[in-house]
Amino acid sequence: MLPLIALFIAAFAFGTTEFVIAGVLPHVAEGLGVSIPTAGYLVSGYAGGIAVGGPLLTLATKTISRKALLLGLAAAFTIGQAACALAPDFASMLLLRIAVAVAHGAYFGVAMVVAVGLVRQDQRGMAVALILSGLTVSNVIGVPAGTAIGNVWGWRATFWVMCALGVASIAAMTVLLPRKTGSSRQSISFGSEVRVLARQQVWTSLILMLMLMTGQFGLFTYITPTLLEVTGLDEGLVPWVLLLNGVGATIGVFLGGRLADWKLMPSLITMLFMQAVTLAVIYAVSPYPVPMVVAITIWGGLSFAIGTPIQTRILTWTADASNLASSLIPAGFNVGIALAASLGAAMLNAGYGYRSLPVVGAIAMLVAVAVALASHIWEWRQNTMPPLPAAAE
Repeated sequence: MLPLIALFIAAFAFGTTEFVIAGVLPHVAEGLGVSIPTAGYLVSGYAGGIAVGGPLLTLATKTISRKALLLGLAAAFTIGQAACALAPDFASMLLLRIAVAVAHGAYFGVAMVVAVGLVRQDQRGMAVALILSGLTVSNVIGVPAGTAIGNVWGWRATFWVMCALGVASIAAMTVLLPRKTGSSRQSISFGSEVRVLARQQVWTSLILMLMLMTGQFGLFTYITPTLLEVTGLDEGLVPWVLLLNGVGATIGVFLGGRLADWKLMPSLITMLFMQAVTLAVIYAVSPYPVPMVVAITIWGGLSFAIGTPIQTRILTWTADASNLASSLIPAGFNVGIALAASLGAAMLNAGYGYRSLPVVGAIAMLVAVAVALASHIWEWRQNTMPPLPAAAE
């Protein structure tokens, strides 16, 4: 358990630095002398670094000891936070954020593989859930705290605190991670890494991931104006609704881990359908504050409960050549986020309004139900078994 806690601390650090920029964005824009929309590229640039750079770095470092690699990625994070705190202009800040994002993408891919290698097969879902919870807890605790620090002492102080968190993660992994953490004895070829992606369990899971992000971020990207204009909430209540959504997500990620270890595919199919129903409910109750807040909390919980078994399934079915596939997990999530936000923007520009966004999400979830059900039936008929993990040193 202690090695997983060490991996969680670093996941929390990476998650906080990814999302806290939104909380201090106006201060960063003012401090670097750019407009707020221009400063927004610090968000999209980070997502791009995860999606593109993460898989490439993971493949380039596949022969390195996993513990050494994780420590190196945490060190890159720590140095990057200090550099961001000292950034003299916007261009250097953007480049530094992209560099940290590359380390972020590689970290989550490697950490997931290491985590499932540290536990029994029937504990894989909970291992994935614990690492993934670093992202949810960062939204509940890290982002509000980092934003408050930035508001009181300035945005550069936020990055110095992130730097200290990086030091803590390095110390925890140095002490708690075993030296043997699942690196391969034999060098797995790039062709083998690519071939495992052709397994239907892998590419269907990636489709489910894109549908999940459509159902989540098509609405979540515009949740504040939705709550203000459609639900009619006071602006001061919106952060509390987002906090409840984050609490629901944190509970959901561990629930998803339990269900993934129990009956992965039946649980996943059921939750996908429940999310479709929840999004339809959000559409129906969006003008009414109390049921809307309840629905938003459940929606957040289901989103992360679903994400855990999807990731567990990918890791299980690529255990014999996991480097590329594992790095595609954070990349796929960030591509899905970007596509969902763009789809939402296109719908709003077309005049459909904020209330239409959960409808699209519900449709995406029904598509996911169909894909998951077809995949599960095919797997059952073929009576296929997941591959054995690559030999560990």
